[in-house]
Amino acid sequence: MNVVDEVIALLEDSGGEQYFGEAVTKLAHAEQCAWHAKQAGADEELILASLLHDIGHLLDTEDSLRDERVGVINHDYVGRQWLLDRGFSQRLADLVGGHVDAKRYLTATNAAYMDRLSPASQETLRLQGGPMDAASAEAFAREPELRDMLRLRSWDEMAKDPNLVVPPLASYREMLLRHLNR
Repeated sequence: MNVVDEVIALLEDSGGEQYFGEAVTKLAHAEQCAWHAKQAGADEELILASLLHDIGHLLDTEDSLRDERVGVINHDYVGRQWLLDRGFSQRLADLVGGHVDAKRYLTATNAAYMDRLSPASQETLRLQGGPMDAASAEAFAREPELRDMLRLRSWDEMAKDPNLVVPPLASYREMLLRHLNR
């Protein structure tokens, strides 16, 4: 099985499960996040990172730290490594790996951001270490991909609408192929 088929199968097979505490499935969440990125004019790497940002929730690796209520707590790290191991670009993997820290950064630097998080997202934040301390936030603010990590985080929060109809997973096949054949 090639990597594109593996990714699509993983999302299709596990993606029909309810997204932790939200009104959408894992697959719908991924599709909506990618759609929001595309609507915002993101480049293909960022669109794919948006599609795959929660892939770590769908994996069962020896590094996975699971919580039955919210899935793989370190899904950002697990997903980043899994994507790198399969030939995805460093930037795409770093965007996936940074989306949890982006939430931790935003809750540390923007008091109103915490109030916009769903209860499930607030619970995962707690399990992921909570808002960053000042030194960590200052360091994260120097991330080369900070802007796009924050954009992905925004789309992640928006991608929980049970009534939003977006293009299906299959519509990203060619984009995945182009990325892996770059």
